[in-house]
This record gives sequence, C-alpha cells and structure tokens, in this order.
Amino acid sequence: MKYQRINQPENIKKMKHIITLLFISLIITSCGGDKKQSVENTIETGTLEQVRLKRGEIVAKQQEIAEQLKQLDEKIAVLDTTKKVPLITTFTAKQGVFNHYLELQGNVSTKNNLVIFPEFSGILTRVYVKEGQRVSKGQTLAKIDDGGMSQQLAQAQIQTNLAKTTFERQERLWKQKIGSEIQYLQAKSTYEAQEQAVNQIKQQIGKTVVRAPFSGTIDDVITEQGSVVGAGQSQLIRIVNLDDMYIETNVPERYISNVTKNKKVEVEFPILGKTIDAKVRQAGNFINPANRTFKVEIAIPNKDRSIKPNLTAKLKINDYTNDKALLIPQSIISENANGEQYIYVVKNKNQANEGVAERVIIETGKTQGDDIEVLKGIENGIEIIQEGARSVKNGQTVKVLDIKN
Repeated sequence: MKYQRINQPENIKKMKHIITLLFISLIITSCGGDKKQSVENTIETGTLEQVRLKRGEIVAKQQEIAEQLKQLDEKIAVLDTTKKVPLITTFTAKQGVFNHYLELQGNVSTKNNLVIFPEFSGILTRVYVKEGQRVSKGQTLAKIDDGGMSQQLAQAQIQTNLAKTTFERQERLWKQKIGSEIQYLQAKSTYEAQEQAVNQIKQQIGKTVVRAPFSGTIDDVITEQGSVVGAGQSQLIRIVNLDDMYIETNVPERYISNVTKNKKVEVEFPILGKTIDAKVRQAGNFINPANRTFKVEIAIPNKDRSIKPNLTAKLKINDYTNDKALLIPQSIISENANGEQYIYVVKNKNQANEGVAERVIIETGKTQGDDIEVLKGIENGIEIIQEGARSVKNGQTVKVLDIKN
C-alpha cells in the first residue's frame, strides 16, 4: 500500500521540484564546468574588450534567470492555497458632523447673592424674616432703633407747619402790596429750609428700616435681634436669588475668535449627576495680562433651584464645527521618519475579500476623544484598515474579516 502526503498539493510539489532543477542547471550552465574555466581563461589571457564582453554575457543570463524565477513565483502564488495572508478588519470612511469642544472648569455664581449691611447705627430691634423664607423686592426684613429720630421729626414737622402758615400769609399780603419784599422772601426761605430739614430726618429714619433689594430667599440671618449694629460694618442678612445663575470661567486667549457669544456649551455638575445645555451669554473683550485669558459668562437655567452658588461645573464649549468631517481612530495612525502621518487602505479587493494594503499619507486636524479629523489624504467611502493596521506592509496582500460599514 502506498501512502501520499496531503499537507501540500501535488502540483505545487512538482512545480517546486522543477524550479530547483532549473535553478541548479542554470547555475551549472552559467558558472560551472567549462564556463567557469572560460571565465578564468578570459581574465588571465583576454583583453579588456573580451572581459567586458564576458561580463555582459553573464549579466544577461543572470537577468534571464531572475525573470524566470519571477514567473515561477507568480504561478506558485496562484496555485498555493496554503499561503499565509494577514487577517484584518476595516471600516468605511464616512462624512459626518464633527463638533470639537474646549473643556474647562468653572464655578456657579449669581449677581443676586448679597449680604445686607445696615445704613444706620443702633440696636437691631426687630428681625421680621427667617432663614429659607422667600421675600419680595422692597419687603421689610428688619428694623433698627432710630435713637429718637422720630421725636425730632415730629418737632420739625410742627416747625414746618408754622413756617408754612407764616409764608402763606406773607405771600397774600405781598400780592396785595402790603409789607416789604424782604419779609416775603424771609418767610419763603424759612419754610423751604424747614421742609428740607424734615425730608432729611425722614431719610435718616428710612435707613433704620432694612428692606430686600431684590426678590429671593433668605439664606442666612447673621445678626440676631437685640444686637448693636454699625452702619456699613455689621452683616445682617444674606439674601440669594437662584433664578439668574451663571458660570464664569477664564478662557485662553488663543480661543478668542472661536469662543464667542451664543456658542453652545455642555455643562456637567458632577456632584448633582446632572448635565444641561446652555449658551455663552457674554465673552469678555479684555485679555488679562497676568494669565493671558479672557472671561466668559454662561447663563444657567435653574427652574428646580438645585444649582447653588459656588458649585463646581465642567464645561465643554463648542469652539469648532465641521459639517463634512472624516473621522478615524487615532490608534491606527503611524508616523514615518519624516514626521508624516499615514494609514493603510485596502485596494483592489476581490470576491474572496482579499485585497492589497496601500499606505496613504494623511494630514490631520482636531481631535475629540479617540477620534481625529482627517483634512487631506482620504476621500469619503474609502475602506481603511483598522485591526492589523500596525502589522501590515505597503503592497501586502491582506484578507478582510468582519467588514462593518
């Protein structure tokens, strides 16, 4: 019984045997036996012209052998079904919208966050509000003892009434050409001065009443009732309005032309586990020379009042958009000795999903996460090698698996 090896097709074995015999015969023919002696004789006894002629003959035979080997290798490549071809995966480059975001950090603020100081010195006789209470603009929050100003006002009003009566009588007499002009002017002056004194006392008494400068919530009652307070020195009450909230952050000056008013912003509050969409409300026009930044304000909607002042927020400001961008993973990009970036694409793919890997030099733009924008080098719809991009070589035959478009 005869056994036959099945690890390689019979025709391939024969072809390899033929190649071996042909190669040996060519070597013997070109370099062995009489030829070898002829070369030596030519070198020893021949002229320069004969040596050059002999060399040309050998070079011609060498080229003939190389061409024959190339033809045989091509045939082997067709017949050999056990050849090793790298397995790769690919994806198709598609145009899409690319939004680049500038990532910063900021703190929540509000312009309606105020600690109220008294305008009048004295004893804090009454506090009409408590912490957490909602108040309206102009509502009375506290009262300070006026220190006898009310009695002074009553006396001043009596004197004002007398001055008014005297002035009115003197005015009637003056209209009837009775009395002197100086008497009329003195009465008028006394009455007006008395009125000013009354108004001044009323203003001072008005400072003893502490009112809400805007609608909001009493966050803290700092000074208790019965304490002595000083004008402009003692903190009385903190009032906060959580309706008009904003985030203020510093942006590097190189983004001054990209980060402008009404730019979209994604705001994340890690503590709250909350993300909202907002817009740039105001972009500053002044560059801080100390850190080369400009200020940006981002309005924050806060209907549920869950966002508090000084809360930390992560900002993603949209500073660049490309509606027809080609994006690829950064992991498939390589770089040559000249600093050029390149990727591999699949060309001439057949029905067996086999094709040729071709190196393509590309020019990249902005990155976002794991993706990078390709500006030059590839077109929409081209098939790009992903898995195996680092191991293939230019011109190598590859087999595509699990193609995903």
